[in-house]
Amino acid sequence: MDVLQISIAAMPFLLALMSRMGKAIVPCLLTSLFTVLLGGEPHRAVVAWCVGMLIAAVAFRERLRAG
Repeated sequence: MDVLQISIAAMPFLLALMSRMGKAIVPCLLTSLFTVLLGGEPHRAVVAWCVGMLIAAVAFRERLRAG
């Protein structure tokens, strides 16, 4: 994997860090790691990445709602 692919795979984790919710950071970190590890199997990597982005997006939305 090159740097661009790793940075895209880390996007759920980075978005969860911006949400500042501890409950979302660990699952997003795990899904980012699974995305990198499953990089050879694109279909499985996309599923892990989408789950991580969903968790991170909900956490980020809740941060914005809370003010």
